[in-house]
Amino acid sequence: MNLSSLSFFHHLRSGNRQFAVIGLGRFGRAVCSTLHQLGYEVLGVDVDERRVAQILTDQLATHAIQLDSTEPSALKEAGIADMDTVIIAIGNYIQESIITTLNVKEAGVPHVIAKASTEIHGKLLDRVGADRVVFPEHEMGCELARSLTRPGVLDRFELDPDHSIVEVIVPEAFDQKTIVELDLRKRYGLTLMAISKEESPDKFEVNPSPVTRLRAGTVMVVIGSNKGIDRLPMTHSSGVNG
Repeated sequence: MNLSSLSFFHHLRSGNRQFAVIGLGRFGRAVCSTLHQLGYEVLGVDVDERRVAQILTDQLATHAIQLDSTEPSALKEAGIADMDTVIIAIGNYIQESIITTLNVKEAGVPHVIAKASTEIHGKLLDRVGADRVVFPEHEMGCELARSLTRPGVLDRFELDPDHSIVEVIVPEAFDQKTIVELDLRKRYGLTLMAISKEESPDKFEVNPSPVTRLRAGTVMVVIGSNKGIDRLPMTHSSGVNG
């Protein structure tokens, strides 16, 4: 149960089947690759012919074409308007990013996600109609800081600024205690969603029985407030915090 991809992909609606990614740098390639692996039809777009050729060689997209996305006629000819969702991944070229976002929205694409490199860039993307603005570098930095300060947290998906779903290593403090004994809801304001199976650590038992005993070193998935998550004992703790 890996949550890492949810941070970016949770907004993708189930009916979506066709995506275009404009800008095939590191971020754009990663988005293309993940969508392609998930079985979606993906069109990769870049002004650099070498990047287009490389994404086809690496088989990271269904199709890829070279064009100037600041030209509305080029986008129309490429069929961008027929896409369900377009991801603008031109984060480091602010003018091109903004013009492309405007062009794609004016072409009638229902869902446009744009990468921003700065707060001002993000505000401008909002102004020209981006449905969602993402800050990959900022999000990665926050995730790294959390992993350094909370080593027991394996993965996190933020529902909003105050609530998350996290994969947590079951600490020694919880070892051999039943779910009902721990009473995570009362102690931490958290709900236990799933626990890893001892015989198959990569598989999870969803909504486990309240009398299930937890074992230190296995994994549990909980949902709740970030404050409650931060109060969970670390893997080396020796007693359940109240």
